[in-house]
Amino acid sequence: MTVDQAIEKSQSPYLAAFARAEIELAGSGPRRLEEIRREAIDRFADLGFPTTRDEEWKFTNLSPLTSITFDRASRAYDKHDVDALIRRLPETPNRLVFVNGYYAPELSSWRNKGIKLLSFQKAFEQQNAKFEQLLCRYADFRQHAFIALNTAFLADGAFVQIPAGAIIEEPILLLHISAGGAKPVVSYPRNLIVLGEHSQASIVETYIGLDGNSSLQPYFANAVTEIVEGEEAILDHYKLQMEAGNAFHIATIQAQVGRGGVFRSYAFNLGAALARTEINSVLEEGSDCTLNGLYVTRGTQHVDSRTSIDHAQPHATSHELYKGILDDHSSAVFSGRIIVRKDAQKTDAKQTNKNLVLSEGATINTKPELRIFADDVRCTHGATVGQLDAEAMFYLRSRGIELQQARTLLIQAFAREIIDGIRIDSFRNYTENAFLARLSQEAT
Repeated sequence: MTVDQAIEKSQSPYLAAFARAEIELAGSGPRRLEEIRREAIDRFADLGFPTTRDEEWKFTNLSPLTSITFDRASRAYDKHDVDALIRRLPETPNRLVFVNGYYAPELSSWRNKGIKLLSFQKAFEQQNAKFEQLLCRYADFRQHAFIALNTAFLADGAFVQIPAGAIIEEPILLLHISAGGAKPVVSYPRNLIVLGEHSQASIVETYIGLDGNSSLQPYFANAVTEIVEGEEAILDHYKLQMEAGNAFHIATIQAQVGRGGVFRSYAFNLGAALARTEINSVLEEGSDCTLNGLYVTRGTQHVDSRTSIDHAQPHATSHELYKGILDDHSSAVFSGRIIVRKDAQKTDAKQTNKNLVLSEGATINTKPELRIFADDVRCTHGATVGQLDAEAMFYLRSRGIELQQARTLLIQAFAREIIDGIRIDSFRNYTENAFLARLSQEAT
């Protein structure tokens, strides 16, 4: 079988699933969306799943994903297991919960009347003009197979609208739970986040699976988030990926940052057998962007982190710091791209990737990249790969600290800079505890 034949074979179940689901999907949303779905599935058929022959996927082999036939996930779930999972998460009064990609109103709540927190179905019913205008506008499925697949099956999702001038102090949680099942299933989480001019909010986007049940089959979560910020809006966005150990997670976050806006992104990849998160931001004049991330891998896990910061207009700044911790025979990829357009003078951009490799079997491929088409700019980038500091280890051991404890302390210190960036106390504590649990697993 040739590579092209293998790609066509891996696509067939999704094309057949769309043909079966098209009538059902037609009842979800306006006629314009039906046309977009059809265009998206046609584009997916043309593109096919990427392979290692594609430069953007050179170090991420998707054959473990494409060799499995996934059925479209159903709305059914075990309420007891999901309730137990939610109780372990930090409490917040503003919460939209989705299980297998479908809105779960019985698990959701909100009390801030100054914002719109809606499922896509409710937004369709209300004929929300802003929602219909912006949905599918920024995440371009024409060049990306996974965005095309998500768009083709778009039926439900989270719509967050912050009015102009509103300052929302309490965090908003968008919780996507994969319940899995007795057979491999795929879900298509989707989010649209819109901030009006001079508004401010904090949003936590969490993906989590019902891990620990050996009877659950592998599942695949294919997520897309579109973020649109108005002039001088401020958004703190956190993405926490804690999928089950046998899961696949592919996600794209596309942010459009308005003039003078601030976009701060913190991405944490702690779960899944194979995960890839792409975060792309387009910066207008005078805006500021921070992209920070932490990925922790063990066993044979593979995590791919890709970022793109597009300085489309002048006087914008960007700061990026991604850190990775790799152990056992795991692998990771970091690819960070900074683009400075011809007219984007006075750009100030800095990008750094640091990796801590804890075993001889772990591998990291890192590629920081600058594409500069303007001349009056200040841009730097760099990447490092290293091991635990031998002198620091000796210092701790000489003071009576056991080997494993000393190792853990040094790893914690390495990750601290990213975790401390979380401005929400409860979620910072939760993320830190999840990170420490990963270190504990590595120690066993």
